[in-house]
Amino acid sequence: MSTAYKYLKPSDIRRLKNYEFGAKAMVEGYLSGRHRSRQRGASIEFHEFRQYAPGDDPARVDWRVFARNDKLFLRTFEQETNLECHVFLDCSASMGFPEARGVNLTKLEYASFFAAALSWWVISKNDRVSLTLFDNGLRRFLPPGSTRRHLHDILTTLENTVPSAVTSLPDTLTRAHSLLKRRGTLVILSDFFMEPAALFKALNPYLHRGFNVHLFHVLAPEELHLEERALSRFVDMETGQRLTLHPRLVQAAWRDELQRHIRALRTLAISRKADYAQVSTAESYFTLFDRLRDK
Repeated sequence: MSTAYKYLKPSDIRRLKNYEFGAKAMVEGYLSGRHRSRQRGASIEFHEFRQYAPGDDPARVDWRVFARNDKLFLRTFEQETNLECHVFLDCSASMGFPEARGVNLTKLEYASFFAAALSWWVISKNDRVSLTLFDNGLRRFLPPGSTRRHLHDILTTLENTVPSAVTSLPDTLTRAHSLLKRRGTLVILSDFFMEPAALFKALNPYLHRGFNVHLFHVLAPEELHLEERALSRFVDMETGQRLTLHPRLVQAAWRDELQRHIRALRTLAISRKADYAQVSTAESYFTLFDRLRDK
């Protein structure tokens, strides 16, 4: 396919073609693409039974198994071993930081590069990927697909996305839950400037359905470490609120509050068996692929 896309580099494609994930992931069919070729049969070969989860189609319940065991199980077929990867991308105004064009990408650009590379990788394995853009609500939803045309739609959508509005990921997760018909891998790219408790309350339905949840906390170096500067004006990119002060007066308090927020996200993720990773835009976005591989 053409590589004339902003967020999909030819060098990334070459690197991804030989990218491997861990043995456990391959055995479980999780981010692996290790399933039978589409050329075999009509994708209706029986695979295994699995327990019913909220959101599954009740028409596919095996009632004979229910009569024997008083438990709800579904018959799954070969096509269900294919991966569905659902990418949620924060497009709120704060993701446009830093506004000044410098060495590092904005948080949205950084996340978009990874989203594009991940989408290419999933589709190259004949698996399906969806894209959800959000700010103060669900801005755009591209349902799961696995074709070159679908990848083109994802890449052009990423290119045409600009940061705006405030963040409301919990509301988006609530609205999107019914749109994701099959459980799979949920990858969320955000700066997570929100209450951790509200975020995980909204994630609970996905976790209960058996989604593999990855939270990638994207922050710029300037956010992680306030620079020593003279009297400066700080502007909240989402609310417009302004504050003028000497950065050195708040460096320690900012660092402590940010670390408290990160600890809260990580602690809740561990307790819910979700994956959490904080990453700087100064790092290669292949760091996130390494995280998926290691998990």
